[in-house]
Amino acid sequence: MIRRIVTSKTQAAEPGHETDSYVDRIVKYIPTEIVGAWIAVKGIVEAAVAAQRQAVLWVCFALSVVLTLLYVLKRTAAPGKPPAVGQALISTAAFVVWAFALGEPFSSLLGGPTQALYGSLLLIFFTLAAGLVVPKES
Repeated sequence: MIRRIVTSKTQAAEPGHETDSYVDRIVKYIPTEIVGAWIAVKGIVEAAVAAQRQAVLWVCFALSVVLTLLYVLKRTAAPGKPPAVGQALISTAAFVVWAFALGEPFSSLLGGPTQALYGSLLLIFFTLAAGLVVPKES
């Protein structure tokens, strides 16, 4: 599956490929590889680092945000087409929302139950709304 969102038949990379549906766009907007890596990093830091745990998590989070943007730009690159900046920005925002919903390091700001409630609600509504965004054909 190509990572770049296809909004018109002229963008389709191979014959017979249809434009991306709402669900296809949701799948392509969520940077699952980076979210998976974040879950692993968070688990490693929480298990191994006692002192300065929050600082290490915030640094890892910031690096993950930058990595998400660069990774999605790279994975959506297509010959003869401009970078999919809009898709990369939405994917980066999706990573931030997923990290917020997963807790650390944000739970240190809002507290347990409050952060979990807001994180879960934000994740649901952001994911549903992101699928409504159809990138302009370049």
